[in-house]
Amino acid sequence: MNFIVSSTQLLRQLQTLSGVLNSSNTLPILDHILFELHPGELRLTATDLETTISATIQVETTHEGKIAIPARLLLDTLKTFPEQPLTFSQSENNTLEISSDQGKYALAYANAEEFPQAAEIMDASSVTVMGDTLATAITNTIFASGNDDLRPVMSGVFFQLSSSGLTFVATDAHKLVKYERTDLEAPETAEFIMPKKPLNLLKSVLIGSEVEVKIDYNNSNVMFSFDDTVLICRLIDGKYPNYEAVIPKENPNVMSINRVQFLNTVKRVSIFSNKTTHQIRLRIAGAELHISAEDIDYSNKAEERLACAYQGDDMQIGFNARFLSEMLSNLNSEDIQLELSLPNRAGIVTPADGLDEGEKVTMLVMPVMLNN
Repeated sequence: MNFIVSSTQLLRQLQTLSGVLNSSNTLPILDHILFELHPGELRLTATDLETTISATIQVETTHEGKIAIPARLLLDTLKTFPEQPLTFSQSENNTLEISSDQGKYALAYANAEEFPQAAEIMDASSVTVMGDTLATAITNTIFASGNDDLRPVMSGVFFQLSSSGLTFVATDAHKLVKYERTDLEAPETAEFIMPKKPLNLLKSVLIGSEVEVKIDYNNSNVMFSFDDTVLICRLIDGKYPNYEAVIPKENPNVMSINRVQFLNTVKRVSIFSNKTTHQIRLRIAGAELHISAEDIDYSNKAEERLACAYQGDDMQIGFNARFLSEMLSNLNSEDIQLELSLPNRAGIVTPADGLDEGEKVTMLVMPVMLNN
């Protein structure tokens, strides 16, 4: 096999694909990227057995063939080249020779037959969404997913598709995010749990993109297709918890406040909180919000006062500052609303502005018990 390709174009695609590779693999072939050559094009594939991602680029060739190339060695080499055409040619002793303006480099390749095949998606249903919409949905939810190996269903993002809209949910039992798009629809009702790793890959590739993404899914796998890229991954097996049950329906106490001011105050005051609980106290009375924290072990404490718009009874509630600041950081609105019912019920954070039509974000943070 023999082909000529742009160094930067190949590097760009390999950097995207390498996101799926693990730093240490039990199977040596998983450290490789599969090169499949057809006249005029080269298809690149990387896998970790759970997720497989492929991309096709244009090359100059009339040859066909396939080999598996060590990903790290090739990436490190390509990073050092300025933009130039590179010639790849197969030579004896299972080596691939790369010729550049500067010189020649030979690297050993592996047999392509050893490379794992991607799962085929049989009896699939499909839905199409814009790339940037999908990336926004992932960005808004993925930070709230858990890392608990004992509860794998909560380590991913829950997709709910129906004719009335698309809903994306993530929770780790301390915080929950529900992102809804009522301006989109799926031909039939379905739900599945996507693992975190492929979602992070999709997010990095699709953010700001205007391409259409076709999502094909069945009970065990899902495939995302856009431009010249295809990502296939295994779904997380299990039933997602009934998240609607934890969202309080009656929240008579509503506070509106500037998001950035609130976030900065929470971050500053939380420096003085207990390093284990990260507990901060919110006391709302009239048009004033008092935020305080205290670490009794070291006699550290802080309090700040902010102006806000508030409707409801005076109340005090405790939150974990890390969870609250994480939520506020992941919103882009100028102002937010904090809806509260009781000091022992979850607080609901929603953006007051900056949303597209048909877009809705609901963030829920569980309270912590206050020490009086």
